[in-house]
Order: sequence, then structure tokens, then C-alpha cells
Amino acid sequence: MSGAPRVPASLIGLAGFFAVWEVASRTDLVPGYYLRPPSVVLPTMVRLLGDVEFVRAVLATLVATLLALVIAVLIAVPAGLVLGSVPPVRRAVMTLVEFLRPIPSVALIPLALLTFGTGPDTKVTLAVYGALWPILFNTMYALDEVDPLHVETARAFGTSRLGLLRRVALPSAAPFVLTGVRLSFAIALAVVISTELFSGGTIGLGQVVNTASGGGFNMDTVLAGTVLAGLIGFGANAGLEWLHRRAFGWTQPRGGAE
Repeated sequence: MSGAPRVPASLIGLAGFFAVWEVASRTDLVPGYYLRPPSVVLPTMVRLLGDVEFVRAVLATLVATLLALVIAVLIAVPAGLVLGSVPPVRRAVMTLVEFLRPIPSVALIPLALLTFGTGPDTKVTLAVYGALWPILFNTMYALDEVDPLHVETARAFGTSRLGLLRRVALPSAAPFVLTGVRLSFAIALAVVISTELFSGGTIGLGQVVNTASGGGFNMDTVLAGTVLAGLIGFGANAGLEWLHRRAFGWTQPRGGAE
């Protein structure tokens, strides 16, 4: 067999996307002045990563995203355990949950800016709201998959309801929770950047893109910020998938793709 390193299929798809983008921009299939080619955008991104102010803006976005994700986990996991294990509470609350869940966080940006101002609290609050739902529902429905035999065995040993949640339900739900976290990171990142775009007064990657887009003269910077956001999301997703395989390898189907 060849000793050449294998290229992950995900990177092949990403490289293909950049190749199509390059061709489309160079051949004027799209306005090349506005959609700058990757051969211009990627060096611009590398140059910007050497700028202290730009790095500070990226870090502000990342910190807000991670903070929102942590808060969402702290709220959604206990709430999901309760809703998944106490049917009367689930019946009483699910109508409200199903009403709130379809409301997009970005639709609440104007209201949030008027209520909380343009500080970092606004983007974190909206990101928490958007990130809650995948974690909540994954936790809640994970309890439906708990093996009843495990529950009955724990009860036979005198385990309390709280003990069941802590020793049986939560470990069984953990792989589903991590999947929810993986989905919620992308949502939180998108909401944080969107809020920064609209507010204009809070430091972040969205503010950099918003400022650069004025007049349409710095589209390479706009696209560099956009590509960087995509790469951050791609990297976070890959990292969380790796963590899932390492921590919960027993949940992976045999013979699955590496």
C-alpha cells in the first residue's frame, strides 16, 4: 500500500469549494470586484491575523461564543433532564417551549439592542437563547433511549430519583448532549457575529466585517472575516467530533467512516 498520507474527505470538499470560488471570480461568472477570489482573500486573512486589533476582535467573538455555550449547557442540561424524566412538567411546559423554539435569535436583535444596549451582554444573551434548543432537546429525548433495565436495576438497589438522574440518565444522555453542543456552537457563533454586525458598538469579528463593508472598497477584508468565521466553526466541529469519538467510541457504528 502507498505510504502517502490520506486527505480527509471534508478537506477535499473544502478545497473543491475554494477552487470553484476561484474560477467563478477569475472568469467573471460573478462580479470579481465584490467576490474577491480565495487567492486574494486567504493572504488577506493571514495578514489580518498579524494585526493586534483584528486578533482582539476575533478573541472577543470567541469568548462571547464560548461563554454563551457554557451558559446554554448549564441551563439546557438540567432542564432537559427534568423535562425528560417528569412527564407532568413536560406536558405543562412543552407548549411554551415549542412556541419559543422557532423564533430566530436574529429576529430578536433589534429588541435586544433597545433593551440591553450594544454591550457584550446583548450578543451573549441572544447566543444563549439560540444555543439552548439543540442541547435541551437532545438531552430530553436522550432519556427516552435509556434502557429500562438499567433504571429498574438501579431502583432495585434503592437508588433515589435524583440518583437515577445522576448515575443512570446523565451518563446515558452524555453522547446526545455533546452532539447538541456541537450543533449549538455553530448557532452561537452565527448569532454573536450577527449581533456584532447589527450593533456596531461592540468589538468583534462582526464589527470588523461591518466596518470593512462600508462603501464596498474592502471586500477582501469582508470575505477574509467571513472565511475565518467558517474556519472557526469547521475547527470547533472537528474538535468536538474527535472528542465524541474519544469519549463515546462505543456509540459509533462498526465499520463507520473515519
